[in-house]
Amino acid sequence: MKYLALVVLISLVAFKPKDNFGFKVPNGWPQPKYTFKTNAITEAKFKLGRQLFYDPALSADSTISCASCHLQATGFAHTDHTVSHGIKGRIGTRNAPALINLAWSSSFMWDGGVNHLDVQALAPLTSPDEMGENLKNVVKKLGKSSKYITMFKDAYGSKLVTGERILKALSVFNIMLVSSNSKYDKVIQGKDHFNEQEANGYKIFKHNCAVCHTEPLFTNDAFENNGTTADAYYKDYGRMKVTRNLRDSLKFKVPTLRNIEFTYPYMHDGRYKKLMAVMSHYSTLDKNSAILSEKLKSMQILSDKDKIDLIAFLKTLTDREFLYNSQFSFPKE
Repeated sequence: MKYLALVVLISLVAFKPKDNFGFKVPNGWPQPKYTFKTNAITEAKFKLGRQLFYDPALSADSTISCASCHLQATGFAHTDHTVSHGIKGRIGTRNAPALINLAWSSSFMWDGGVNHLDVQALAPLTSPDEMGENLKNVVKKLGKSSKYITMFKDAYGSKLVTGERILKALSVFNIMLVSSNSKYDKVIQGKDHFNEQEANGYKIFKHNCAVCHTEPLFTNDAFENNGTTADAYYKDYGRMKVTRNLRDSLKFKVPTLRNIEFTYPYMHDGRYKKLMAVMSHYSTLDKNSAILSEKLKSMQILSDKDKIDLIAFLKTLTDREFLYNSQFSFPKE
């Protein structure tokens, strides 16, 4: 028995990832906030994370996967419903956010209730209105699968299925969801150019929107009150639920605008289906509000033409290579 334990220990120590799977920071971008030292990016770990992401076995009744609310062709967002849908027809309270460039985020969920990507999946996995499961049961399920045992062996050097390994593999898949090849990116790189309408929209964007939706990630990774009122049904007050600070009332995480053309409906509760409706919202802000973000109080009122031009620019943030990359799609093998 001692000999067997020694062999297992040696195999774990000797195990080394087969390769660096190629995560790269795009030129001109800041360094990611994710700490890779505790979770190296490898192809085997990515494949495991991808398999887990699309597997409904992670839910209590094996009907809901991560991909059920995060669809690749819509920027890994959920466009079918205003808020997330879960097991047994249950309905959540918030719109499922897009999963884009998460390695650069320091907090997750609309209210920042999760502060590390490696534990983010626990929130939907254990929510009774989403996947309704617990990590212990998921470990048991996967531990009975010969396919998963092989995949864990390839990824981690041993057949042991653990909650930590599940979560870290999901992190690797999410980390690889990098969107950086839109028309906007090509223009910045000098490989393309904006048309007149897009160029005017970009000027409008930089004057009115960039302070929160900061380039190149198009989010400041912060929480802002953007003038939305509390929904009468959900009564969601956002960040205040986490901090218990009244000053955080109706503050929500600033979402990335990358692939915004496809990540509708918009806002934390999916209240707006069209970008023009979002534009109208920002044209009717109560700038005397004590809780409205100071960043929005100097925002200009846009003409109809300006709104159309701004939307034209926002559409240059669409990265079709990302949206249709087979590397991120359902694993058929």
